[in-house]
Amino acid sequence: MNRLQDKVAVITGGAQGIGKATAVKFSEEGARIAIWDLNAEKGQETAQLLGGKFYQVNTIDPVAVREAANQVLADFGQIDILVNNAGITRDATLLKMSEEQWDMVIDVNLKGVFNCTQAVAAHMVERGYGRIISAASVVALYGNFGQTNYVATKSGLIGMTKVWARELGRKGITVNAIAPGFIATEMLGTIPDKVMEMIQTRTPLGRMGTPEEVAQAYLFLASDEAAFINGAVLSVDGGITL
Repeated sequence: MNRLQDKVAVITGGAQGIGKATAVKFSEEGARIAIWDLNAEKGQETAQLLGGKFYQVNTIDPVAVREAANQVLADFGQIDILVNNAGITRDATLLKMSEEQWDMVIDVNLKGVFNCTQAVAAHMVERGYGRIISAASVVALYGNFGQTNYVATKSGLIGMTKVWARELGRKGITVNAIAPGFIATEMLGTIPDKVMEMIQTRTPLGRMGTPEEVAQAYLFLASDEAAFINGAVLSVDGGITL
């Protein structure tokens, strides 16, 4: 317990799913929580549950992100941890994917992460300390049918993580990513049952992951136990990529 005592954590997409599980876990370990999300109802509910604060932020808007970062600093005095967890899917095969589907996923999953990291990292550099962790995906490592846009963003995020680890490491900031496999969240609600069964069969552990298990990975990389881990991609996938 208390592995994040008095640390201030900004968690994007923290209103529900993996983001909420992460906010809960961080709070249990002593962190003060700032949730950035578009879902005001669920975001405020989660923030109140944890005694944190909710900020309605559209991460694809750099001005809104900078304003939110400044407001967190005004409210909490510091930002120690950034979890870039927010993400969306708009699946379609290459020949059927629309420009809108492509642009939406690129904007949220790639540009949004860039915006948030740029805004928060500036403060971390001033303090000489920070933990930045972003949600990639196992599909970034081996591809996935019908997810050209999503895979492109998650692969790009891994690349950005390694660049930022080089640039910010000397400033006292570690930058890492996690690569979840198939986790039992709302995002998988559109996947047919037969496909879900196939995924579980292909996973050596024989089941889906839980949001809490991903939150544990975020916690480890945010803690001092991972102080010498930088530029890494931690797979949380039950061995599906083996």
